[in-house]
Amino acid sequence: MDYRNAFAISASGMTVEKTRLDTTAVNLANVHSTRGPDGKLFRPLTVKVGEAGASFAAGFTQLQGATLRGATLRGAEVVRIEEANVAPRMVYEPGNPDADAKGYVSMPGVNQVTEMVNLASALRAYEANVVAMNAAKTMALKALDLGGPQ
Repeated sequence: MDYRNAFAISASGMTVEKTRLDTTAVNLANVHSTRGPDGKLFRPLTVKVGEAGASFAAGFTQLQGATLRGATLRGAEVVRIEEANVAPRMVYEPGNPDADAKGYVSMPGVNQVTEMVNLASALRAYEANVVAMNAAKTMALKALDLGGPQ
C-alpha cells in the first residue's frame, strides 16, 4: 500500500491552511493602516481554495490523483489570493494627516471578528491535517511491524 498519497493530501491541506493563517495575519496587521507604500488604502485579502489539479494556473503544485474505487483523490491548493471588495471604514480623526475636509479618515474594511474566526478555523483545519498525517504514518509503521520478525 502506498501511503505517499495520504501524506501528499495532508501536506497540501497544511499548505492551504498556512496560507490562510498568513493572509489573516496580514489583514490584522493592517487594520489601522491608512495607506500603503503605494499611497493606496489597504484592502483585506481573501484566499480562494480549490481542488488540486482543478486549475491550470502556472506555479501551483499539482498532486497526482490516486484512485480508490473510481474516485479520484486529490489534495487542495490555493487558486488565488485576491482583495476583498469591502467598503472602507470612516473614522473621525480630525488631527490625522490623512483626514479629509470633514475630519474623517478612511481605514481598511477589515472586520476583526471575522478575521479571528478565520484564524481559529484555519488553525483547527491545520491541526486536523496534522492528525491525518500522523495517522497515516502510524498505519505505515504498523504495516512494517506486521511483516517484521516476531
